[in-house]
Amino acid sequence: MKDLDHVTEIDRALRGQQTGRDVLVTESWRRCVEAYGMDPTRADPAHIVTAQQLREHREQSERLIATARSGLQALFRQVAGQNYVLLLADAKGVCVDFFGDPRFEDDLRDAGLYLGSAWSEQLAGTCGVGSCLVTGEAVTIHQGDHFGLAHTPLSCTSAPIYDTCGTLAAVLDISLLRSPTPKSSQNLAMSLVRASTRRVEMANLMAMTRRDWVLRVSTSPEFLEVDPEAAVALDGTGRIIGMTHGALDSLGVGGPLIGTRIDEIMDLSVDDLPDLMRGRPTEDRVLRLKDGRGLFGHAIAPQTSRVATARDRAPGGALAGLAGPDPAMGQLLHRAARLAPRALPILLRGETGSGKERLARAIHVTAGQGAPFHVIRCAGAGEATFDALTEAQAGTLFLKGVTELDGVCQARLLALIEARRDLRIIASTGADIAREVAEGRFREDLFFRLAAAVLCLPPLRLRHDFDWLLDRLMRPHATDGLTLGPQARAELRGRDWPGNIRELENVLAVAAALAEGTVIDQHDLPAPTRAAPVPEDDGEELERLLDACHWNFAQVARRLGVNRSTVMRRVRKAGLTPPH
Repeated sequence: MKDLDHVTEIDRALRGQQTGRDVLVTESWRRCVEAYGMDPTRADPAHIVTAQQLREHREQSERLIATARSGLQALFRQVAGQNYVLLLADAKGVCVDFFGDPRFEDDLRDAGLYLGSAWSEQLAGTCGVGSCLVTGEAVTIHQGDHFGLAHTPLSCTSAPIYDTCGTLAAVLDISLLRSPTPKSSQNLAMSLVRASTRRVEMANLMAMTRRDWVLRVSTSPEFLEVDPEAAVALDGTGRIIGMTHGALDSLGVGGPLIGTRIDEIMDLSVDDLPDLMRGRPTEDRVLRLKDGRGLFGHAIAPQTSRVATARDRAPGGALAGLAGPDPAMGQLLHRAARLAPRALPILLRGETGSGKERLARAIHVTAGQGAPFHVIRCAGAGEATFDALTEAQAGTLFLKGVTELDGVCQARLLALIEARRDLRIIASTGADIAREVAEGRFREDLFFRLAAAVLCLPPLRLRHDFDWLLDRLMRPHATDGLTLGPQARAELRGRDWPGNIRELENVLAVAAALAEGTVIDQHDLPAPTRAAPVPEDDGEELERLLDACHWNFAQVARRLGVNRSTVMRRVRKAGLTPPH
């Protein structure tokens, strides 16, 4: 009879009849039948990944597990007496951390409420973790709501955990092997799981943005410092570089928050943040949003006690679009902004694809003269190339790959610079130009005419604003609602990027062309091109890579193409320690 009832429910769901269920559950059942071809009468066992796969999933989630664990232990102490089980699943639905009563371990394993269980909707049908991953919302899948017949005794309440860039990173689930019949009996579980995910996101934001301002907000002054509803992290210019998911609702912003200036949302500048720190009564720390609403705010200063100065603040205009929250790029763009109005020649250094020509164009636009931007691609350039410039209109001359010029062309360029003082020179190279000069392949007198100022662009693998770049480069492909899935995003974060930003652009273009739906999945990405690993004795380069990966050893290992244990060994050998 139970099997027959379940089939009847499926038939009603496909006919659009709710039969007491909410729309979320009905739509999930429809996907299970129509998209995944599942059979509701089969009592399929729980899906468990292999031990090796579990290790890989846990390594990729190690930072989140460490951040969340103390909070989840506290939550488990609250609910253990009611026989609840806690699961922390990653963005693929695999349980990577678990809290349960060891007396019922066998029953929990059989039910899939254990480490290594896979709860994606494609595998398990309608379930707490799977439905949460699909909808991005907190859900309760109670008893007969489950699609799989084997799971109908369970009651599962799940809530999403978002990373600091707003991407769904994990799911926290509270489950019961057996529960009271009314679904309303799980209302308390829903309140607890929502509160816990909010605190996990808050802890993760604080851990990831130690060197930046954090603004916490609450509708009540009593809870402002102890349990705020949301928070955002701000760089030295007041631009949002990180957030908890609740900030979208609290700040009432319809579009994306990352990259938005805080003074566009509320009557507040970065210089006002010290007034919102402890020492002032919470009821006096009022924030006024642009839509007229009021909130209470609590500001937390950077742990490094770095006071934002003009040098740290990213410039506006054309230069503003070249970088997100990255300290090295912020200082480089500040220097570029100061140099732009002056006619000094600038030499841009950096690996291929790191953005040298874009920076040159941004400097030209920032100078604001409205003159043309002439480009010479020096590889293969001949004397005729420079002859054509003798009559060119005054403006900026960009020499791309200047070390590729042969001796004759170097002489012609030097003569051109002497004759055309109305041409502002910006040159670029990916080579060690000092060595080229020392070994006689590049004229020393020409070098000094080109390099009044030198700006060195960091490679993509060392950039701290990778997610910002990823979102920016995805915009041209998002016109039809195409988005980047969490597994694909994680895969891209772990690559070495020898071709830098140009390579990333090409990978996204190929993936967008191959994606069959509205989400780019990991299998849509073209295979990576591996570069030579960091030399084992280069501790400085290793430390920069660790900083760029926020000291996530698994991510560093994927970028280097080595084992995680190898990275740990190199860290110990170099005597490196994470920033505090």
